[in-house]
Amino acid sequence: MGILNVTPDSFSDGGEFLDPRRALEHARAMRAAGATIIDVGGESTRPGAERVTGDHELRRVVPIVEALVREGATVSIDTMRASVARAALAVGASIVNDVSGGLADPEMHATVADAGADYVVMHWRDHSVTMQSRATYDDVVEEVLAELLDQRDAAVAGGVAPERIILDPGLGFSKTAEHNWQLLRHLDRFQGLGHRVLVGASRKAFLGHLLGGRAPHGRDGATAALSFWSALHGVWGVRTHDVEGQADAIAVALRLTSEGPLWGQ
Repeated sequence: MGILNVTPDSFSDGGEFLDPRRALEHARAMRAAGATIIDVGGESTRPGAERVTGDHELRRVVPIVEALVREGATVSIDTMRASVARAALAVGASIVNDVSGGLADPEMHATVADAGADYVVMHWRDHSVTMQSRATYDDVVEEVLAELLDQRDAAVAGGVAPERIILDPGLGFSKTAEHNWQLLRHLDRFQGLGHRVLVGASRKAFLGHLLGGRAPHGRDGATAALSFWSALHGVWGVRTHDVEGQADAIAVALRLTSEGPLWGQ
């Protein structure tokens, strides 16, 4: 899943792809490098980020989604707002990637259910400005699993078909660096829930901390190591800024597990 942030303030690439032409060029390059899904987002969810208005978010993402669908791309809309999800689904998006897992907008479940779309439910406790104050757990693996299942159950109760649900442990969202590592060590627990699993570790701060304070663009190698780890655990997908490096790591993991390369010889 290639990340396309059409935002001015995302932690790694904020402002780089606000121009629609640059955004589309970048999406094409990611697809050529092996991305099977382009995840379009118009609101930063980095720690401390302020929310934008729904109108701003709509103006940023809808033209990009529409253009990518016309080009044959499979598009995911990264949003917590049902109104934005509806607009993106109406122009051809097929996945809603909701970092709040349905907790930020009570209309989201019905919107996804009505469209028959796939739905990424991420573990989430609060919005970006306050989420790190809620990074408190007695047992992070058990509590994230339980809370994520509650979010899953609410989505099903709201009409979303179970087979449409993809679970995301929410690395970095109300989590410390150590919490993230513990969750990654136990990916098998998430795989055992009976749904597809998405891992979003790309360039995140806990990798920078591990590497001595390295800036986001210097974290792609560490991200690839986690993509390799995720593939060994059979996850459905990884969400990434660096598609080529992650696709290479996944191809190696799949070859080692005798499933063959993703493409070519």
